[in-house]
This record gives sequence, structure tokens and C-alpha cells, in this order.
Amino acid sequence: MSVPDRIVQALEGLEVRATLAPDGVVLVETARAALHVACRRLRDRCGFETCTFVTAVDRFPAEPRFELLHQLLALPGAERARLRTLLRGDGASAPTVTDLWPGAAFMERECFDMFGIRFEGHAGLKRLLMPEGFPHFPLRKDFPHQGLEPDRLYREWDRARRAAAASEGGA
Repeated sequence: MSVPDRIVQALEGLEVRATLAPDGVVLVETARAALHVACRRLRDRCGFETCTFVTAVDRFPAEPRFELLHQLLALPGAERARLRTLLRGDGASAPTVTDLWPGAAFMERECFDMFGIRFEGHAGLKRLLMPEGFPHFPLRKDFPHQGLEPDRLYREWDRARRAAAASEGGA
């Protein structure tokens, strides 16, 4: 049985569409509501035991704004499958897959950090690359090309760090 046939059978009854991407990888387009179930079935029924990436594409100003992408790998035959889920708006969210693949935790954090997509059920969803409190998402298309004034943010964090160090030293 070919990989696409196995995938189609595993996902039977879900709101999905399986095709081949231009690079030959099976592309499963899934509704947000079916994403977690589709991932679980691909892991359990098709042997995709590894999630190799979780990322997104910002399609701003189009709606739905984001394409959330998961790529899975079945090690024995080096078979790959990619899931694409369209997400709407600035408050975009999707279910976490960390219960299926714990290694996806950092990839979901990076996706949250860079695009602002929240992963429901993720136990430690917080900034990974940007400092806590950073109010922007650098890989969004509406992020200013000229950048932000990083010195202002750095001075604020440095002031707070110095004040904390001084209060610890003076106690």
C-alpha cells in the first residue's frame, strides 16, 4: 500500500484532504478542529513517530492569515507527511501535539514566539527567542522592516536587573 493510501485510510471520516506537494511529500490539509485527531491517527496507524517541524507562514493581509505546518517522519522507510492547517486572525490558536510528540514543545514555543500562534494545552508556552514582555512577533508580515528601538527595551530590562541585584546585595 502506498503512503498516500495508508494516510487516506487512517484519516477516513475526518475533515481532511490529502494530496502530494510539489516536493513529493504527502500534504494533508486539515481543519483546525481535526488537527490533533489527524496527528494521533498518523502516529498510531501509519507509524509517523517523529514530528520534525512545527512552523507557520503569515499570509497577511489574506484571511485566513496563518498556515500552520507540521511535518512528520516515519523512520523505517524515511516516509514524510506534512499537515497544513489554516488559522484565522491575530488571536490564532491550535491544539498542541506535545502529548503525541514531546519534542514538538520547543517548535511550538518558537512558533508562538515568532508568529503569536497559541497552542492550547501546551504546558510551558512562553517566549523562546524573544525576551518575556516583548510585545511583537518578528516573523509576522506586519512587523516593521526598519525594526524597533531595541535600546529602549534593553535599558528597561537592564534597569530592572540592576535594581534586583542591588536589592539582593543590600539585604
